[in-house]
Amino acid sequence: MSNQETVVSALERRIDMSVPMADIDKDVDVRLKQMARTVKMPGFRPGKVPFRMVAQNYGPQARSEAIGAAVERVLGEQIRALNLRVAGYPNIEPKEGASNTEALEFTAVFEVYPEVVIADVSSQEVERPQLEVGEAEVDKTLDVLRKQRTTFAAVERAAQDGDRVTVDFTGRKDGVEFEGGKASDFPFVIGGGQMLKDFESAALGLKAGESKTFGMSFPADYHAANLAGQSVEFDVVMKKVEEPKLPEIDAEFAKSLGIADGDVAKMRDEVKGNLEREVKRRIQAKIKERVMNVLIDTHPIEVPKALVTQESQQLAENAKRDFEARGMKTKDLPIDAAWFGEQAARRVRLGLIMSELVKNKELHAKPEQIRATIDEFAASYEDPSEVVSWYYSQPERLAQAEALVIEDNVVEWVVSNAKTTDKAISFDELMGNAA
Repeated sequence: MSNQETVVSALERRIDMSVPMADIDKDVDVRLKQMARTVKMPGFRPGKVPFRMVAQNYGPQARSEAIGAAVERVLGEQIRALNLRVAGYPNIEPKEGASNTEALEFTAVFEVYPEVVIADVSSQEVERPQLEVGEAEVDKTLDVLRKQRTTFAAVERAAQDGDRVTVDFTGRKDGVEFEGGKASDFPFVIGGGQMLKDFESAALGLKAGESKTFGMSFPADYHAANLAGQSVEFDVVMKKVEEPKLPEIDAEFAKSLGIADGDVAKMRDEVKGNLEREVKRRIQAKIKERVMNVLIDTHPIEVPKALVTQESQQLAENAKRDFEARGMKTKDLPIDAAWFGEQAARRVRLGLIMSELVKNKELHAKPEQIRATIDEFAASYEDPSEVVSWYYSQPERLAQAEALVIEDNVVEWVVSNAKTTDKAISFDELMGNAA
């Protein structure tokens, strides 16, 4: 048996190997004798089938298994001898130009993991957003919660911005009705963005029972190609005008947020507590994003294509499941793993860097850290102990919490070793103007 390793590129390796045919033949004989003890054939009792017939019927199977086992054994021995960390699965193929009839010659082509050397991050900058939750932030959040519970009441006046109106409309292009341009009893909120701005503007000032004909042009990038950039005319009949009514911040409102006794002060305290947790989470996410960019920038390693392919396929599967959870039929929507190539490469690179960092700097998750993280998750639920039990009842759920702790440990290590600057951030900016 002879083996030869060739370095194809930084991560790709090729090993030429051979196994004596005599060894394979011996293994085939052993396998056939084992089969002969239990094999069943018409006219023979189990174990009494003539060996010649066993070999004739099961010889190809035994030889295929023997070759597979020999290749796996020889390749495994060589990989261990060379101290290689294989990424993905080796591609096994017959050796080109093989002429030795007394040996099976084959070639294994595979990638190895890159060597990751932990970089010095002391010159890197990490900005830490700062925001203290006060009464103003609680008020803004309560305003959002009030708007989410908006009700509408019919009015006799003309439609204003913010009103919900119900209309009949018919659209025509060059005097001919176009598909999708007609509806009855169609509701929308003026200024809500559901309709094009020109259409919303045309509804302003109309009272119930009034009608209007107006012209407008669709945007050049409108989703319906047959209407994009086209001028049309609409007939609109106002059926109903309703003004928005925001709930008062009172006991009933507090009860709607889960405060059983309707205590408004208690409601504000609970909103503040939830808001503080959300602000903390978002700040941590921003810091984590910067840290991950630092790790990518300071560790320009090449990543195995096999791992990127696997990660791309996993991301595609995740996207497929997400679409299906939303009720979409993915068989009509082919999802190509190649779409996720760039994202997959980044994830693989970060995974390799973080794995080495955790091992090198001993950043493994401690049991008390995992419990603290789970307790934090559970704090916003009605029965935190139930949530804690849910996590600890399944190893995979616990592993998810452990992975988050490890990420936090990596972030903390980078932040403590890099240059950090604290910068105030507005509530609206942190929340993405959601408030």
